[in-house]
Amino acid sequence: MPPEEESPARRPAGALESEVLRVLVAASEPLTPRDVLARLTSALSYSTVVTILTRMHDKGMAARYRDGRSFRYAPLTDEASVAAQRMNAALGAGTDRATVLRRFVAGLRPGDEDLLRRLLDDES
Repeated sequence: MPPEEESPARRPAGALESEVLRVLVAASEPLTPRDVLARLTSALSYSTVVTILTRMHDKGMAARYRDGRSFRYAPLTDEASVAAQRMNAALGAGTDRATVLRRFVAGLRPGDEDLLRRLLDDES
């Protein structure tokens, strides 16, 4: 048996969607899957891009328009909104919201806590 082989690093959950969303947001018009594939920095297959776009459409993250036998996609959200939704979902998954928030704040990078305070003050 060969020595332990390193498996390729897995991308974080949602990383591919985020990358595809950045491409859609940067575009000036709806894109076909092939257009998206050409603009991605990751080496993905065409079928993977189609799957990601289909899932994004199903989640309400992208609009889909018929273009002949294919589709074109346009963003319905931005990356910051998607990240905020994920943060809300993670917060809702805990049984003790105060503890989850306390630990979240404790893990912030220097300066982020002050930014959070300013944002909360602006909402008042």
